[in-house]
Amino acid sequence: MSAGKRAVILMLPLIAFAIGGGFYTPQASIDRINSDNTGSEPALSSLPPLPSWANDDLPDFSQYQDTTEKKAAFFSFLYPRIVLANSRILIERDYLDSLAAKETLTSKEYDWLAQQSERLRVDAEPGSDEQFALLRKRLDVIPPSLILAQAANESAWGTSRFATKGNNLFGQWCFSKGCGLVPRGRAEGASHEVAKFSSPYRSVRAYIQNLNRHPTYQLLRDVRLEDRRDNAPLSGLELAEGLLGYSERGEEYIEEIRAMIHYNNLEFYDDDFRSVVRNLEPGSLEQLASTEAETGLLPRQSSLKTNPAEG
Repeated sequence: MSAGKRAVILMLPLIAFAIGGGFYTPQASIDRINSDNTGSEPALSSLPPLPSWANDDLPDFSQYQDTTEKKAAFFSFLYPRIVLANSRILIERDYLDSLAAKETLTSKEYDWLAQQSERLRVDAEPGSDEQFALLRKRLDVIPPSLILAQAANESAWGTSRFATKGNNLFGQWCFSKGCGLVPRGRAEGASHEVAKFSSPYRSVRAYIQNLNRHPTYQLLRDVRLEDRRDNAPLSGLELAEGLLGYSERGEEYIEEIRAMIHYNNLEFYDDDFRSVVRNLEPGSLEQLASTEAETGLLPRQSSLKTNPAEG
């Protein structure tokens, strides 16, 4: 599928909004998040190798003169990477649930729990109900609409210096010399840099990990857990409530992100992801997490086997 055709597919939700008015394009703010690594995955046999396209660099979005085309291209590039990251997290959640159901654990299983606990900053007795509960709360997906809106906002639709030079779409910081790009105008005495990633996919993984473990986003995780308990769909508009500490602008920033979700009809992607995951046949989640062609993860393009009875 050509880049042009791929962009047309992702223009559908944008066209729905364009009929009613112009596009919302706020100023980007790109240097406020604290994060310290790339969201790596502890080894797990059920996690398939990453597809090669997950290592691709960011395209040149500055080439687009038309705002509608730029937005469609941005969403069509990023959404498959969000599906990839979230589907791999769901595989890890399934494995976590399988361990919680066992009466005894092997040393290898304890090791996996320890690695996840260290990565997600969970402090609890190994193998305890508390450890499983805390891990299940933190090892979870982020709605695509929220990721898309924040990536667009923080990276100026993929054109910021940190995005183009460091594949950093969310402004994650790092704190060792040479780990990233030094922000222009950094305060005297400050040591932070804006992290560089090997690919935009790694930036997405690190962003999800940041929301899943940093104390600042406790409210976001609380809202998500409540939705899980109520068997309610996860909503980017709702989870945005937990971003109060993401920006010094506080509530104004939250409203800006919600406005981007609303005006760009980004809940379309939440619906699509839920539909794909809900209708997968057993074993197909691993296929979703290793899809060879990124176009196969675009909305309504999945070639994976689904169960129509559950649609």
